[in-house]
Amino acid sequence: MPGVLLNLLAGKEMALFKNLNFSKLKEGLTKTRNRIFNSINEVISGKAVIDENTIEEIEDILISSDIGYEVVQSVIEEVKKKLKNESDRSGNNVLKLVKNELNQILVASINKTGTDLENSLIKYKPYVILIVGVNGAGKTTTIGKLAHNFKKSGLNVLVGAADTFRAAANDQLEIWAKRAGVSIIQKEHGSDPSSVAFDTIKKAIDEKIDVVLIDTAGRLHTKKNLMDELNKIRRVISKLLEYAPNETLLVLDGNSGQNAIMQSEEFSKVTDISGLIITKLDGTAKGGVVYQICSKKNIPVRYIGVGESIEDLLDFEPETFTNAIFNSNQN
Repeated sequence: MPGVLLNLLAGKEMALFKNLNFSKLKEGLTKTRNRIFNSINEVISGKAVIDENTIEEIEDILISSDIGYEVVQSVIEEVKKKLKNESDRSGNNVLKLVKNELNQILVASINKTGTDLENSLIKYKPYVILIVGVNGAGKTTTIGKLAHNFKKSGLNVLVGAADTFRAAANDQLEIWAKRAGVSIIQKEHGSDPSSVAFDTIKKAIDEKIDVVLIDTAGRLHTKKNLMDELNKIRRVISKLLEYAPNETLLVLDGNSGQNAIMQSEEFSKVTDISGLIITKLDGTAKGGVVYQICSKKNIPVRYIGVGESIEDLLDFEPETFTNAIFNSNQN
């Protein structure tokens, strides 16, 4: 039954709710689709055979779409290689080859993780997720939406408000926790973030909570402070749960384009990132940056935000994402 977690018997698989809505995804990626697909379509329209000049135009469009120069070069080289072995040099075939090459970048990134969330949720209780990211990336709202998605699977969710340095963070997170219908642990502004993490995990153990989401500080004065704070939170958590945290997810603002690449690089220097959440893709034509991030960092995108509603954090699936950008039908 969709949207319901089925713990039938010990050792049997469960059905984890996945928030997949192709129509909503296509709508959210309208600006990116206009930048990539519609622009390429205009270039190839009416041309029976695609020549080198046309391929260069396609290359320029991809570079301008925040996919990144090196990634585009690799994609175009592969397209040219395949065209040498094919008689079909029509615009539609070239478009198909470009689409397939971009999709393979996302597939390769996903395949490298081997994350089996459904079985991990059965094996580890509580399942602990640290959420990191700069202020303004949509970290707080994302936690609320993620909590909502987990709760729709029938899971008990607890949120820890460990971003204690930002006065408004607790209030915002409390509002989103209420919207999601989940519990929250919070302390006064300026409290030790690791103490919030400790209390959250302790409560999760005592009350047999399924999933714990812990917010962390979005901006500290230096990289060393950020590293020290995250390490302290990790140490405190591991004292109570040797295996935790299970995951560390980095929230990136899709509007920030190249800055998102820089942020992923900086956070990767101070902590192990297991997955990415790209937010605000509905407000930007820079959705192509997803391909660049996956290619450069080899970190999989786990979720994408395509709107402000609590329902608008979608599970990320490579082919679905690429189909939405290239205006393809979803089978």
